[in-house]
Amino acid sequence: VLATVFCGFFGIIFKKNLLMKIVCMDVMSTGVIAYYVVVASREGLLTPIISKGKNVVAYADPVPQAVILTAIVIGFSVQALMLVSVMKLARDNPTLESNEIEMNNTP
Repeated sequence: VLATVFCGFFGIIFKKNLLMKIVCMDVMSTGVIAYYVVVASREGLLTPIISKGKNVVAYADPVPQAVILTAIVIGFSVQALMLVSVMKLARDNPTLESNEIEMNNTP
């Protein structure tokens, strides 16, 4: 899980193509979500539904699950917004390399 996060992080830093940066950001987000899934399933795997039986079992914590669903939705919307921004940049620039875009747009 940590290797996935670090691969995405270093990809964001070292890749120069904007589309590759977006893909690396998605990889890093996937690693963070996988980490939260591991943390949430550490205590138990069953849903926290209380029954009349006296069996006490370890239940999964529902709060990290709700946070993960929210993170997935927000991550998808941020990724879509970044792709639209790159599409607008692609109209004005012949390349998506961040170095050349910076050189063309500096005064």
